[in-house]
Amino acid sequence: MANGIGGTPAEVYFALNKPYETTGYDLSQGKRLYAWFGCSSCHGDGRGGTGPSFLDGWWLYGPSMVSIVASIRDGRPHGMPAFKNKMTIDQIWQLAGYVKAVGSYTASSVAPGRSDDRYTRPAENRAPAAIFFEQGPSVLKPDQGPSP
Repeated sequence: MANGIGGTPAEVYFALNKPYETTGYDLSQGKRLYAWFGCSSCHGDGRGGTGPSFLDGWWLYGPSMVSIVASIRDGRPHGMPAFKNKMTIDQIWQLAGYVKAVGSYTASSVAPGRSDDRYTRPAENRAPAAIFFEQGPSVLKPDQGPSP
């Protein structure tokens, strides 16, 4: 490819409905890789540290998946190491999907993204059932059964 990103070409990636950003399996793998390769030692939980924050809304090389993949694969000046010889291209795309999810301002219905305690509201698939929070005589409480 012209941009030098092998593995999953960007055109195919977008035609497949962005699988590395929208599937729970790929995001889980990305989260595992983030921990396994020690990304938190520089980027923390996404708020930054010695490495840049994913949450500040400003990405030096842009927030697109292709830019994130290129940063992970090739590294960047001033401390970002290259991982092209340490991960497969699929793992790099999975990690990039997770990094993009961490930097997202809205919770995704696909988990995991940023750890739940970092969001202002839970993801839709982790939100408590609304019936338990409604008030009124016709609503059953979680520990009560129907009246005899």
